[in-house]
Amino acid sequence: MAVVRAGCRSVRADLTQNDRPRVQAGPQHPVHPVQRQSLTQVSDIAEKRLWNMAENSTPDILYTIVDEAPELASASLLPIIRSFAAAAGVSVGTKDISLAGRILATFPEALSDAQRQSNDLAELGQLVKTPEANVIKLPNISASVPQLTAAIAELQAQGFGIPDYPADPATDAEKEIRARYDTIKGSAVNPVLREGNSDRRAARAVKNFAQNNPHSMGKWSADSKTKVSSMPADDFYANEVSATISAAQAGTAKIEFVGKDSAVTVLKDSWPLEEGTVADATFMSAKALSSFLKDAIEDTKADGTMFSLHMKATMMKVSDPIIFGHAVKAWLGPVWDKFGAEIEAAGGSANSGLGAVLATIDGLPNGDAIKAEIAALDRPSMYMVDSDKGITNLHVPSDVIIDASMPAVIRAGGKGWDEAGNKGDTNCVIPDRCYSTVYDESINFFKANGALDVTTAGSVANVGLMAQKAEEYGSHPTTFEAPADGSIRIVLANGETLHAHEVEAGDIWRSCTVKKAPIENWIELAMDRQRLTGSEAIFWLDENRAHDAELIKYVTPALEAAGKSDLFQIMAPREATAQSLKTITAGKDSIAITGNVLRDYLTDLFPILELGTSAKMLSIVKLMNGGGLFETGAGGSAPKHVQQLVEENHLRWDSMGEFCALGESLNFLADSKGNAKAGVLGAAAEAATQGILDHNRSPSRKVGEPDNRASHYWFARYWAEALAAQGDDAELAAHFAPIAAELAAKEEAILSELAEVQGKAVDLGGYFHADPVKTAAVMRPSATLNGIIG
Repeated sequence: MAVVRAGCRSVRADLTQNDRPRVQAGPQHPVHPVQRQSLTQVSDIAEKRLWNMAENSTPDILYTIVDEAPELASASLLPIIRSFAAAAGVSVGTKDISLAGRILATFPEALSDAQRQSNDLAELGQLVKTPEANVIKLPNISASVPQLTAAIAELQAQGFGIPDYPADPATDAEKEIRARYDTIKGSAVNPVLREGNSDRRAARAVKNFAQNNPHSMGKWSADSKTKVSSMPADDFYANEVSATISAAQAGTAKIEFVGKDSAVTVLKDSWPLEEGTVADATFMSAKALSSFLKDAIEDTKADGTMFSLHMKATMMKVSDPIIFGHAVKAWLGPVWDKFGAEIEAAGGSANSGLGAVLATIDGLPNGDAIKAEIAALDRPSMYMVDSDKGITNLHVPSDVIIDASMPAVIRAGGKGWDEAGNKGDTNCVIPDRCYSTVYDESINFFKANGALDVTTAGSVANVGLMAQKAEEYGSHPTTFEAPADGSIRIVLANGETLHAHEVEAGDIWRSCTVKKAPIENWIELAMDRQRLTGSEAIFWLDENRAHDAELIKYVTPALEAAGKSDLFQIMAPREATAQSLKTITAGKDSIAITGNVLRDYLTDLFPILELGTSAKMLSIVKLMNGGGLFETGAGGSAPKHVQQLVEENHLRWDSMGEFCALGESLNFLADSKGNAKAGVLGAAAEAATQGILDHNRSPSRKVGEPDNRASHYWFARYWAEALAAQGDDAELAAHFAPIAAELAAKEEAILSELAEVQGKAVDLGGYFHADPVKTAAVMRPSATLNGIIG
């Protein structure tokens, strides 16, 4: 074949931003408009009806409608994809999994016929269980409560009659509304779509480019005061118990709270537990947490460093916002003790962040006096999200996301930014110890050895257990704040109590499960990856942690039965971190075989160190029933990129993940459906991706320089040139030859049209639910390019 491979074959594309900000930040209010829908002149609802009515069949490829920067980029890229795919008879449809789309789909009775939206997430959830699934999944908002309420307010202002989010539901009707909204919060999308385990790694072309064009790395010194602080006891790690469900125990279980008066409250009913499922339970003591946070603040002050809290309130939507709220209260200390009840009565919730508390204080008659007492507190410096705007680490729960924020600190040589915008060492507070040791050991390693040399470093790939709501990301419906002193227990179908914990009011109790089939598939996938690569392979499992000990009972006999025990190691996360860093420092590769949460954390940590970003990771979800899910977003949806576009009409989002996912999806279509033309398209898309890397056509951060839209022009051009040059399909070559020639001949005009719009503010008609026509005008400003593509 004349087309050159780009290195994106047989791995899944996982994209975030090409130059990640210091932390992953999210909007506090729906101020900056961003596009939600796929950007054609036809609405997505009408579009879906058209292709559904045409042949009543699913398109060859489904491209997800999402949120913020990746969806904004889709405005420019998706029309190009559809135009090129149509030439090969490949149909590309859309499914709306955006936050706004999910809200509207949840309350159809509140909408007019014209406003109603199908439940695309539920439809995709069924599709991914079939061999026909071929889904390109971009990153969507995993909504915190502030994001959810902001989206609701925007939709209401646009005329959608959806109800308010009941913060404290009192009536049955309010409780029912709250329950429906709660299905949208946090990681509501990924557990539904991930009917397979994860295979993530850097494409060889991307790795080579990073080594030849090294990104900046902060310098580490042995005397750095940056460190990780975690609870010494009474956290989730310490209190975890786990068991594998036997045949006699299988069936419908329930979770109960038993008060000191022996009264029983059912917290969750009708909870199916299959034979072979690993079921955990644990809790974090609220008193121990509060005491730890108070001590951590004092410890930070004594060290002369910055205080920073690193959580994932967007995903762990029940536990982490509560922990975040405890941190806000600890920071305010005596001020909260004195005025907390008054602030809460006025609607200020610490769980919503310091920003929400301060906004509530502004509305109180004695607000100035309260703020004066806050200003008088003896506190250390604060790690800042935005020093210029005074947005602290504690302002909004969704502003600092651990898998983005901790790698940023480590890449920067252990530095954060304080209130004045100065760099300094920081106390990275991660209360629970389950995974904090990964970051602690990384910091220790670089203090001792200096920053990673990206020009010679090897790679850490990941095989992640995530299918069928595996581990903590599936735990939201089984996480509770203890309403009083008592006990929380899991009662099995046969009446047996599986797990029970004595808790006090405010303690955070959670349970999670992993089913047998995903575990076995995960182990098989790990063995397959090791066989193909010959790399060091480590199961990141801690024999002293209850959950991991149960997984080891699956892993060890499976490796022995396959005769591969000598090819794999089993290590606790701290030891596995040290070993993996030692391996890649020596220029060799390692495979991290992990559970769901570590999958998420490590596929940001190592790519950010190795490549400067997790945007260019390849990521395939091998669906267990034969379909393919190609993800493009390891690091979120980049709201700061949106802010820059709205203010300066410059989008720095890097679509490398989409490019690689597209090639994978087309190759999968060719293999699974015998569609030779799709294979030619896929190989050419890989060549175009290689061209973007070889010629440095990725977006610049700075306004006035080429942005995301320019990179899409180059991708279209390289794609057309590869299709025109290939010799496997004469019809496609003839079709794309004049397109390639015209794209080359009109390069100057197209790039000029794309550049001249920059530097001015734009209006997209909404942040969570934008106007598609306005957004298309912003994201497709080159009439010349539009005329060629169609």
